[in-house]
Parts: sequence; structure tokens; C-alpha cells
Amino acid sequence: MKLTEISTIRLINQRIANTEFRSAKEIISWMGAMQAQDYSMAKWAVGLRLRDSSNDAIEKALNKGEILRTHLMRPTWHFVSAEDIYWMLELTSPQIKSLLRSRHKALELTDTVHLKSKKIIEKALTIGVNLTREELSKEFNKAKIITDDNRLSHLLLHAELSGLICSGPLKDKKQTYALLNERIPNKIFFTRDESLAELGKRYFMSHGPATINDFAWWSGLSVKDSRLALDLIKPDFISEIIDSKEYWYSYPLTNIKQRKINIHLLPAYDEFLISYRDRSASLNLTHNKNIISDNGIFRPVIVINGQVSGLWKHSEKNGKIIIEVNFLHPQDNLSTYITKDVICKFETFFGKATEIIFSSGDKN
Repeated sequence: MKLTEISTIRLINQRIANTEFRSAKEIISWMGAMQAQDYSMAKWAVGLRLRDSSNDAIEKALNKGEILRTHLMRPTWHFVSAEDIYWMLELTSPQIKSLLRSRHKALELTDTVHLKSKKIIEKALTIGVNLTREELSKEFNKAKIITDDNRLSHLLLHAELSGLICSGPLKDKKQTYALLNERIPNKIFFTRDESLAELGKRYFMSHGPATINDFAWWSGLSVKDSRLALDLIKPDFISEIIDSKEYWYSYPLTNIKQRKINIHLLPAYDEFLISYRDRSASLNLTHNKNIISDNGIFRPVIVINGQVSGLWKHSEKNGKIIIEVNFLHPQDNLSTYITKDVICKFETFFGKATEIIFSSGDKN
């Protein structure tokens, strides 16, 4: 297997190139979790991995509590299946809290402040109440808990990591918080080894071929725990050494079939790039700064045959979505045609007319 062939298998394993899944819950469970700090585009990341999906369908799954948007792993916002929230939090939150300790000390967010804020949250959200970030901030301020200088975000983050709150239904198009034990009363827990094995299995099945370091980066677990997770599931996977690195994946290359040209518009922070420490299989180092900024911002990308080949961005004007496409290299007519076809899927997903603008000199 060549390095560039890795990306082809990842497209299939991540269900980007082809998918049998029809619901947000199915694909997110398959992926383990999906990064979701850009809410609108995170929904597109889910939708592009489903058959016949729509923005409304993803929001419905969120409003019903089938999937949740909360902080997990590195930490950052993630979508996670309701069935996975408890065991995954139990596994990953201790290390995240440890990493945040110095920042919380600098913000004067002591254990006493966290305990007080959690009591306020629990009282405010009990019996099925859902409140927005701004509404919870007012409750904190009434109790003279300071919320400026990013303190509010860390108070809510700590409450999420403690298993107290999770995402609630949308309220006037704003996201809300709800009590986790009320929203998801059915609690599923595993032993620590079972959780490590389950998370490792989900990752290498859906993201493979990948290395131990890739898994450690994605999960936020230590390399030691990541190695233990792999040791627990090794019999179910195969490995191959490529450029002196050991990659693990779930089935042989003979099962891989691709169209002659395969094009996808992936949102910023999509799992196809962000879930690997080493992205060289899909991203040429000469283009790295175009795709990932120095402060770690991942831009929306065009992927052609598994390789990052351009950038795109969208805006809305007069009820129409404007998509601006900029290829990194000249593309032939077929590539441009398929790109337009892919954008039609984007148009269908959001239910709005779309206009395409090729902003580079590579118009065809």
C-alpha cells in the first residue's frame, strides 16, 4: 500500500465516498464521535456521510436527544450518540480536567466555584428546563460568580465533563443546555478496559488506516492507554508498515473500489483531516498553511481522489447560498462538472438555491 492509497481507504471507512447509513445516530455511533465546533458545518459533515439527509433531519436528531453536542476528548465540541455519552465521558474526562487545571487556576475557578456553579445549574435546569448560554450566565451573575474572560465557557465545560449537562433542544434557533441525567436517563457504562477497547475499535474501523499516535491525538488519551486499547482489539485488525510507520485498519485493500474521479466538499474541521496527527496521506505539505492556519484553524476543503485539492467557502445572499470554489491546481472539465454535482447535494441538504463561483483562474 502506498501512502496516498491510505486516503482512499479512509474516504470509504469514514463513509464519505459511499455510505449505507441513513440517520445521524448511525453514522456518529460508527465514527465514535465527530468534531463539531462549527455547528452549521458540523451538521453538513454528518449529512454528507448519509443517504438522503437534510439539515432539518440532523437538527431533529439533536432536538430529540438521539445525538448530543458536547465537549469530549481533546477537548472540543463533538457530536456523540446518546448511548455512548456516559462511558465515553467516564473514559476521557479525567485527563481533560487534568489538562485544564492550570487554566482554571489562572481564571480563579476553584473547586469551590465549580461546585457552586453546578448547584446553580442543577437548580436552574431541573424538571426538563432548557436554558441558553446567556440565560445560564445570568443565573451565575445573580450568585456573583464572575463569567467574563472566558470563565463562562470553562464553567459550562467543566459541568459537561462532570456529566451534569449536555446539549438540549434548540430555542429560538439558539442552542441550549439540559441536565444529562434527565435528557438521557438510560446510562450505559463499561469497565475501563472495555471502554478503551470500544473506543479503539470504533476509531480504527471508521478512521483506519491510522497509527497509534493518530488514535492518541483523536481521543485525547495517553499513548500508554492508546497502546492498551489497540492491544485489546488487535485480533480484529490488520497492520502494514508504510514509510516506517505502522498503520492499522479493518479489511484488505482488495475490497476497495472507487470511481475514476471522486470529489467531496468537506467542511472545516472535518474528521477526514483533523482526526489524524499525521495528515500527509491526504495533504501535501506545500499546501499545509493554505489549509490549516498557524493557530490551528482548519478550512473547508475540496478533496479529489483522496487528496486535498482546493478550498471552498459559502455565504448567503437573498436566500441563496453562494459557494466559492478555489482549486489549488488547474482541473479539467470533468472535475469541475463533478464538483457542481457535489454542490447540488449541498443545495439539497440545506434546501436552498445555490450559485457556484470558481474564484481561481482555473474556470472550466
